[in-house]
Amino acid sequence: MKLYNLKNHSEQVNFETAIKLGLGQQQGLFFPVKIPIITPFELSDILKMDFITRSTEILSKFIDNEISKKKIYEYVKKAFSFQKPLKVSINKNISCFELFHGPTLAFKDFGARFMAQMIFSLKKENENFTILTATSGDTGAAVAHAFYKMKNIRVVILYPKGKISFLQEQLFCTLGQNITTISINGSFDDCQNLVKKAFDDKKLKKLIGLNSANSINISRLLAQICYYFEAFSLISEEQQKNLVIAVPCGNFGNLTAGLLAKSIGLPIKSFIACTNANDTVPRFLKNRQWKPKKTISTLSNAMDISQPNNWPRIEELFRRNNWNLNDLRFGSVSDKITKETIKELFKLGYTSEPHAAIAYRLLNDQLKEDEYGLFLGTAHPSKFKDTVENILKNSITLPNEIKCRIDLPLLSHNINPDFNQLKEFLLNK
Repeated sequence: MKLYNLKNHSEQVNFETAIKLGLGQQQGLFFPVKIPIITPFELSDILKMDFITRSTEILSKFIDNEISKKKIYEYVKKAFSFQKPLKVSINKNISCFELFHGPTLAFKDFGARFMAQMIFSLKKENENFTILTATSGDTGAAVAHAFYKMKNIRVVILYPKGKISFLQEQLFCTLGQNITTISINGSFDDCQNLVKKAFDDKKLKKLIGLNSANSINISRLLAQICYYFEAFSLISEEQQKNLVIAVPCGNFGNLTAGLLAKSIGLPIKSFIACTNANDTVPRFLKNRQWKPKKTISTLSNAMDISQPNNWPRIEELFRRNNWNLNDLRFGSVSDKITKETIKELFKLGYTSEPHAAIAYRLLNDQLKEDEYGLFLGTAHPSKFKDTVENILKNSITLPNEIKCRIDLPLLSHNINPDFNQLKEFLLNK
């Protein structure tokens, strides 16, 4: 599999190198030179496969001969070793596609666990890696649990202090061992900028064997393509004809994966890019001016990102496919409307958390009469227990994945959004 750097097309690498580097020169994202095509005939066969076999087939089309299909199957089986996604009907035309049945109760488990398998399999016997990543809520837990206790791999996770939920924090800041967590006195964008600066420091990168686990890493992105095919396989042929998928967007990796699924032959009619008040992309799609504002805290904290890293990949996909950006549906939802929507869904018999509620709101508002809609459930409502309970005046039962960690002490360090502080920490801790 060949990939090129979006900021410097002459920099081309194979899949293994792209995984290890994370980012290319000038912090450029890697993108496939060749996007495979699945014909309608092949698609019919692929949709009949079980989730693991189908995922192996899709991933092997990208990775090609670099890793054998047999090995990909082994990695996928280990990575996706939890309950597969569920489709839950809300009404006649809308369902939630729940992606939060993994070990950290978030959709991030798919990409993080596949990436962990890839990195560990590519690592030489005594080679040491430092995985540095930033999280706005769910990535941290997924990455931490995916790499937990892996030999010679240190994981360092940055997160904005006081801006993720208590239960999100408990899930990954209580592990210890090879997992180090640092709360940053700032926003997620500050955390992400620190990660970028670390990757720009060639000496540091070499000294600690630096790698990234954000959705900028191509292995995570490819893994996420797989569940879009699962979603498609769970709906009727009639519903497949006019399928619209609403995606809660933070760093825009999830939407990128969906658009890649469409690119290779999954006939999804349309996507809705759903954001909260941090609406850089909706405003850009309206007036074609990229003007990020200061990130503000909302109920849907995993989407509190003003400078989404994956957006250049989406623009590249539209350019490569000769698609029109005007065809991408979009919208943003305030906290007030998010609360009202959580209540509305509860009356319909469904308990939602803020991120999925935003996707449902925009899907419900924009869905046409002849269309069928799926909105992605990206996190279990229990991860936002206090928020949801306050809105619904109804208690939520905690799953065992969270319950077993709730009373454990936090092991996090704390620093300012200062690169020199982070660099010193990475070299000396």
